[in-house]
Amino acid sequence: MGQELSAADLIINPDGSIYHLNLLPDDVADTVITVGDPDRVPEVSKHFDTVELRKGGREFITHTGYLGKKRLTVISTGIGTDNIDIVLNELDALVNVDFRTRQVKKKLRSLSIIRIGTSGAIQDDVPMGTILASSFGLGMDALMHYYIHELSGDEHSLLEGIKTHFSHLKGISPYITAADSGLLNTIAAEMEKGITVTAPGFYAPQGRQVRAKNAIPNLIMHLSSFRHSGYRITNLEMETAGIYALAKVLGHKALSVNAILASRVNYQFSKEPVKVVNKAINMVLDKL
Repeated sequence: MGQELSAADLIINPDGSIYHLNLLPDDVADTVITVGDPDRVPEVSKHFDTVELRKGGREFITHTGYLGKKRLTVISTGIGTDNIDIVLNELDALVNVDFRTRQVKKKLRSLSIIRIGTSGAIQDDVPMGTILASSFGLGMDALMHYYIHELSGDEHSLLEGIKTHFSHLKGISPYITAADSGLLNTIAAEMEKGITVTAPGFYAPQGRQVRAKNAIPNLIMHLSSFRHSGYRITNLEMETAGIYALAKVLGHKALSVNAILASRVNYQFSKEPVKVVNKAINMVLDKL
């Protein structure tokens, strides 16, 4: 018998659902699409042929249904890797923990997790309206400092290059994880690709300045000038690195698809953001 997970470590609601997501184990499909905005969930599920489940709590709205014969779940995560910590751990618990015994199942289930989110480009040749897949997620947040996270050869080499590039910047201790190669080579086969930076905030952590002064001047320039073994940093957002890293730790597959709504080097924002996001949704669903 395995070790029983405590009621404090795995919180199950009185109706048998997981604490934050309010989902039951059978509610989750093998392929999960994540979106940040709860209002974007129905924008994805409206393409389903049938929707069998609609549930929600807080910022976590979930629809599960069928696109043809393929069962899909779409769930909103809210913004930031603190929410990703909740969503990824609770999705994993739903499929890999027996809620009756509170023990990890002997046969583990691997989910395919596909983020469809918005992002800003930091390269001149990545225009607004581009749909870009993250070949790697580079985390500038602290999430993975709390988990044991092993690097592959390519990840280790890239991270060393990144640490050297940013050695003059104090207080930054990044982590990096690759996209699942299978998802990257199928769903994202025709998409632009690059390293995506996941920031721990929207304003100064992404180089924006309104009234509060930035501690790291010219952050966008520092990021955009990185080059290593043919790789470069292409865009900024707030969830990808956490999804990639936790998915890898938990044995799931992950891909992040970014709708580029802003050009941070040209100081522009898309006049048709909904159109760009819908393009990303359709590109992903067409491959599923």
